[in-house]
Amino acid sequence: MFPALGEKVYGKPLVYLDNAATSQRPEAVIRKWEDMACRCNANIYRAVHHFATQATFEFEAAREAVRDFIGAADKSEIVFTSGTTASINLVAYSFGERFVGDGDEIVVTEAEHHSNLVPWQLLCGRKKAVLKVAKVTEDGYLDLEQLAGLLSPRTKIVSVAQVSNVLGIINPIKEIVSICHSKGIPVLVDGAQGIVHCTVDVKDLDCDFYAFSGHKIYAATGTGVLYAKKKWLDEMPPFMGGGEMIESVSFEGTTFAKAPHKFEAGTQNISAVPTMVPALETAKMLRGAEDSAICEYMLDSLTSDPRITLYGVPRRTSDKMPVFSFAVKGAHHEDLALILDKMGIAVRSGQMCAEPLMRRFGLTGLLRASFAPYNTLDEAKYFITSLDKAIKMLI
Repeated sequence: MFPALGEKVYGKPLVYLDNAATSQRPEAVIRKWEDMACRCNANIYRAVHHFATQATFEFEAAREAVRDFIGAADKSEIVFTSGTTASINLVAYSFGERFVGDGDEIVVTEAEHHSNLVPWQLLCGRKKAVLKVAKVTEDGYLDLEQLAGLLSPRTKIVSVAQVSNVLGIINPIKEIVSICHSKGIPVLVDGAQGIVHCTVDVKDLDCDFYAFSGHKIYAATGTGVLYAKKKWLDEMPPFMGGGEMIESVSFEGTTFAKAPHKFEAGTQNISAVPTMVPALETAKMLRGAEDSAICEYMLDSLTSDPRITLYGVPRRTSDKMPVFSFAVKGAHHEDLALILDKMGIAVRSGQMCAEPLMRRFGLTGLLRASFAPYNTLDEAKYFITSLDKAIKMLI
């Protein structure tokens, strides 16, 4: 089903545990990708010939598939981008242009990926706004009381990850949204990690924005989604100008198309976006396959080893996504990653694009094993056995 998972690395079967960075692709996605490139490679919306009509149909079918998958009210609330980073940058620019001014405040958390931090820093620099940071506890939970205390009449938006790509702790998004909405503050959710393992219903969450990447949930690279409530899309100005995001253009001025097209300037990723359809079908089929068993096994194995310090230890197993970032006393994370690679295991080492979080815990980097629903308990056991061997080689 996933061709890459049948590969061998240095003569050993691949155990791919870098899923928080990107997932592997199922055959159905690869076939759709190739089919779009061969059968209807034409620009969407513009022409009336068969290729263009079919390409437009496939593109809009993907929009409807995303709408259904996340429970949005209407597909006009679904904007296609190149990934979570582009989605958050779109909001930071367009929302910021319309609603943020001198002295206003933006709230993020200590556990954010750089993609949910740097765009807001850029906005604050442009608008002379203030960035405030909500803290995380020693066990990796967001301090909701402290977060609530940061909110003020000048707070324009709160932007928070559904799940930290380092800690793997699932944040209580509904509670966060409720706290913020009680003060009239909109919330953006970075769903890059959460979309894979959590059942997402944006109407139930009541978030104002939800961003995720296709490549983390089996779709082609260069695909991303921004969900936004219609009221915000209607008021926000375009992020970029170009073809097909317009209603009328003259030298005297331009009027813009309605959302979502207002935010989809230029030629879209016409071969890749339709892969969202088989990707999301795969996600529905695989979701939660062995997550619970793997989480319990990995938590028990890592927390019971005195050589290992795990960051993001859940108070309840149900609070944890199968993302495990840890340090080994006396062994460098990159050395461990290189040895594990020789054993056929792909993991991530370094700061995981979360340098402020590393600094909060006094770290320069960690080793991360992140599981997808296609991973198995046997692979988790092989990882722990191999990790023990790697540690013994180094200390």
